[in-house]
Amino acid sequence: MASHRIGALAERTGTNAATIRYYEGIGLLPRPDRQEGNQRRYGDDDVRRLTFIRRCRDFGFSIEQVRTLTSLVEDRSRSCLEARDLAHAHLVAVRTKLRELRALEKSIAQFVEVCDAECVGGPGPDCVILDDLSGKRPIASSCCGTA
Repeated sequence: MASHRIGALAERTGTNAATIRYYEGIGLLPRPDRQEGNQRRYGDDDVRRLTFIRRCRDFGFSIEQVRTLTSLVEDRSRSCLEARDLAHAHLVAVRTKLRELRALEKSIAQFVEVCDAECVGGPGPDCVILDDLSGKRPIASSCCGTA
C-alpha cells in the first residue's frame, strides 16, 4: 500500500489540504493513520475515495448526496438504482435551477436595458439603478438627476 502525505494526496486528487481536512472532519473521508511528526498518511483507497468525492462535488452533488453515494459504493447489499434515483433527482433540481437562472437573466437584461436607455451618468444617490434596487421608484423612471 502506497503512503501519501496530505500534499501528495491533494495533488493526485485535484483537491487541496484544507478540503481534505474538512472531509475528514465531517466523516466523508476516514481519518488517516499518523506517522512520524504526527503527519497524516494516506493510502491508495484514500486516493480512490477522495477522487470519487471530488468528482461527485464537481457534478454539484451536495455533501449529503455525496455521503449517500459513498455509502452505496461500500455496501454490496444496496442497489445501484439508488444512485440512479439520486442522480435523477439532482438532474431535476439542476434543470429547475437553470430555468430560474434563465428567468433571472432575462429580468436583469431588461433592467439593464432600461437603465442604459435612461441613465446618462451623474451622482450615485440620484441613480435609477440604485433607486430601483431599493424600491424607491419604478424602472421606467429617469436616471441620475435628469428628467
